[in-house]
Amino acid sequence: MNIYVSNLSFNVQDEDLKGFFTPYGEVTSAKIINDKATGQSRGFGFVEMPDKAAAMKAITELNDATVEGRNIKVMEARPKEEKSSFRGNSGGGGGYKKNRW
Repeated sequence: MNIYVSNLSFNVQDEDLKGFFTPYGEVTSAKIINDKATGQSRGFGFVEMPDKAAAMKAITELNDATVEGRNIKVMEARPKEEKSSFRGNSGGGGGYKKNRW
């Protein structure tokens, strides 16, 4: 089960994130997301746990917990939404119109 963790301190590293969840069960992976340009933490990350029951317990108990002075948010990760393409997109974007009246 994939878990999304936000409002993390910028000092939290992958191993720290993993450590928050290991008391609840096996952690397959823990990854802090970093800014591509600066390499600095963006304040959120993802944790993967194979046991859904353990993951749900971790979510329940860690959500709104205080870590390094910040109340973290922990929830089940949603699949990444695909960005819509311009084709078939009903939204229009302004621009010049030939017949303005």
